[in-house]
Amino acid sequence: MLEKQLHRARVVSSVAATLISLACGTNYVYSAWAPQFADRLHLTTTQSNLIGLAGNLGMYSMGVPIGLFVDHRGPRPAVIVGSLLLGMGYFPFRAAYDNSSGSVALLCFFSYLTGLGGCMAFAASVKTSALNWPHHRGTATAFPLAAFGLSAFFFSVCGSIFFPGNTSSFLMLLAIGTFSLTFVGFFFLRVYPHAHTHTNASYNAVPSGAGLSDSQQLRRASSEEAKPIRNGHSPFQDAEPGTSLAAQTSSTPDVGGPVDFSTPSRGAGHADLEAGYTPSPTATVVDEPEDADETSSLVSKSSSMPGDVLVQSSVDMDRSHRVDIRGWRLLCNLEFWQMFAIMGILAGIGLMTINNIGHNVNALWKHYDDSVDEAFIVQRQQVHVSILSIGSFAGRLLSGVGSDFLVKNLKASRVWCLVLASFIFCIAQICAINIVNPHLLGLVSGLSGLGYGFLFGVFPSIVAETFGIHGLSQNWGFMTLSPVISGNIFNLFYGTVFDNHSIEGTHGEYSCPDGLMCYRDAYFVTLTACGIGLVVTLYTIRHQYLERLKEEGKGTAED
Repeated sequence: MLEKQLHRARVVSSVAATLISLACGTNYVYSAWAPQFADRLHLTTTQSNLIGLAGNLGMYSMGVPIGLFVDHRGPRPAVIVGSLLLGMGYFPFRAAYDNSSGSVALLCFFSYLTGLGGCMAFAASVKTSALNWPHHRGTATAFPLAAFGLSAFFFSVCGSIFFPGNTSSFLMLLAIGTFSLTFVGFFFLRVYPHAHTHTNASYNAVPSGAGLSDSQQLRRASSEEAKPIRNGHSPFQDAEPGTSLAAQTSSTPDVGGPVDFSTPSRGAGHADLEAGYTPSPTATVVDEPEDADETSSLVSKSSSMPGDVLVQSSVDMDRSHRVDIRGWRLLCNLEFWQMFAIMGILAGIGLMTINNIGHNVNALWKHYDDSVDEAFIVQRQQVHVSILSIGSFAGRLLSGVGSDFLVKNLKASRVWCLVLASFIFCIAQICAINIVNPHLLGLVSGLSGLGYGFLFGVFPSIVAETFGIHGLSQNWGFMTLSPVISGNIFNLFYGTVFDNHSIEGTHGEYSCPDGLMCYRDAYFVTLTACGIGLVVTLYTIRHQYLERLKEEGKGTAED
C-alpha cells in the first residue's frame, strides 16, 4: 500500500517537473515578440540582439554554480527562486512595451533574469525526475527535456490563439505563465524514497585493504540507522543509483540547453545486484547508514585515483566509467578544446537564427507584400518560432536514438551525429541565403531547429564518454560556456548587418526595406563557420579513433 502511494506521488512529481520545464525554455520564443518590441521602443537590431543575448547568457553561463546549488540545497529552493526570477524578468518587459520606453542596460538585466530563472527551475525539474525514477532515469528525464524543447512552441501557440497580434498581452502571458507554472509546480515537486522490496540491505563498494579491489569490498546499510520518517518520507530509503554514499558532491548538469541523463551512472551495489553478483565470502561487510534525498547528486563522485573502475561489471566497464578527466586536466586536454570549438561554432549558428528569425520574417514579408499588417507579421513570427521549437524537439529525439544505433550496431562514434548536425546547419544557411519568398522561410527555421536539437541531444553523451561520467556536471558546465561566446559574436554581427540596411522612420522606429539583403551577409559568415565546424568535427573523429587505438594497444600490452 505504501509503495503504491509513493508511486502515485512520484508520478505527480514528474508531471509537476514537466510543467515546470515547459516554462523554462521561453528564451527561445524571443523572436516572436522582439521585432515589435524593438519598433515600439525605437531600438536598433543590434540593441534588440543584446537583450536576447542577455537571456542566453543567463541560461548558459551559470550551469556549474546552479548545479552545485541544486545539489546542496535540493531541487525545491531552486524552483521557487527560478519562479520569482522569471516573473521579475518578464513583467518589466510588458511595462516597458506599454510605456514605449526603457533603458537597454536594464532590459538586458531583466532578460538575464529570465534566462537564469529558467536555468534554475529546469535543473531542479530534471534532477527531481532522475532521483524519483533511478531505474528508469532515461524515460523520466525525457519528459522535462522534451517540455523544455517545446516551451517556445507552447507559448507561441497560446499567444496566436488567445492574443493574435497583441504583443503587450503576449508579454503578460509570458510573465504570468512562466511564474504560475513554476510556482504551482513547486508545491508538487518532491523527491520520494524507494522501499526495499527484495532485500533489507543494499551493498556498496567501500575502500579496504587486505588486497581486495574496490569492487570486491562491500558495505551493508543497516535499516536501524536509516532516517526516521519526516515530511512524508519512508524510513526505507533506497540509495540513489550513481551516488557515492561516502561523498555526494558532484553537481547537476544543466543545460540550455539542455542535458540528456539517459545513461545513468550506477552505484557499485546496484550494479552488482542487478548483474546477479553474489557477495564473496571474503568480502568485508560494514554497516553504514544509507541516505539519498533531495541533495543527492545525480552522478557519483570518482574514486581517489582517476580512471579507477568502481565496479568490475559489464554495466560499468564502458569508457565513461573508466576515465575521469576534469578541472585543470580537462583544460589541458586537446579533445576538450575540439569539443568546445564544435559546440561554440554550431550552437552559435543555431542561436543566431533562433534569436533573429523574427527579423527575417519581418524583412521578407514587408518586402514581398507591403500591404500586410502588423498582426499578420506577428502571427507569422509565432509560426516560425513554433517550427523551430518542434524541429529542436525532433532533433533531440532523433540524435538520442541515432547515436545509440551508431554505437551499438555500427560500432561508430557518436560524434558522427555532430557531422550530420553540421550538414543540416549548412543546408539551413544555404536556404537562408537564397530564399526570397517568405512562404519558404520555414525551411530555414525548421532545419535550424533540427540541427540545434541534434547538437544538444547528443553532446552530453559525447562529453560523458570522452571525459568520464563522474565529472559530467562540471565538464558540461564548462562546455556550455562556449555558446555564450559564439552566440554573442554571430548575433552582434547579424545586428550590425541588419542595421546597415535599416532606415529610421518619422517616429524614430527602424525598418529594413531591402528584404533578403537585410541579413544575407550574416548567413554567408555562418555558412563559412559551418564548413569550419564540419572540418573540426571530422578531425575530432579521426583524432579520437587514433587515441582509442593507442588505449587498446596499451591495455593489450598490460594484459
